[in-house]
Amino acid sequence: MNIKLIAIGKTDNKSLQTLIDDYQKRLSFYIKFDLEIIPDIKNVKNLSEAQQKEKEGELILSKLTPTDQLILLDENGKNFSSVGFSEELQKKMNSGIKTLVFVIGGPYGFSETVYAKAQGKISLSLMTFSHQMVRLFFIEQLYRGFTILRNEPYHHQ
Repeated sequence: MNIKLIAIGKTDNKSLQTLIDDYQKRLSFYIKFDLEIIPDIKNVKNLSEAQQKEKEGELILSKLTPTDQLILLDENGKNFSSVGFSEELQKKMNSGIKTLVFVIGGPYGFSETVYAKAQGKISLSLMTFSHQMVRLFFIEQLYRGFTILRNEPYHHQ
């Protein structure tokens, strides 16, 4: 199985990007992982919230293939413990999915079209984090999930 994370907008904090790169490198030991950044929409001040979500949604959907399974990182999604998330990853791998795609939306969330295409939603927390921080947190949790599945000492209970 391949895992792809799609995110809107680049990370401009170099310290944060260094950490993201570190966890991407660690994760590559376990699975093929790609982080795909969709550039911020230009001239958003001329767009309504709904129009911005639609434009971002079109860009997100253009990055998918018909066989991809789409999971949205969404505040209204299912909450997992780290162990529970690792178990969910194992189920996905066992089901024969070729590519599992997670998406971090823009500042207003997702368009209805993206919600309709998604096969699931995951919430990382009830708290709100910057989109840049969410990338790091999510990639770290992917890495943690694989270390849990391999019974490695990274995760302590």
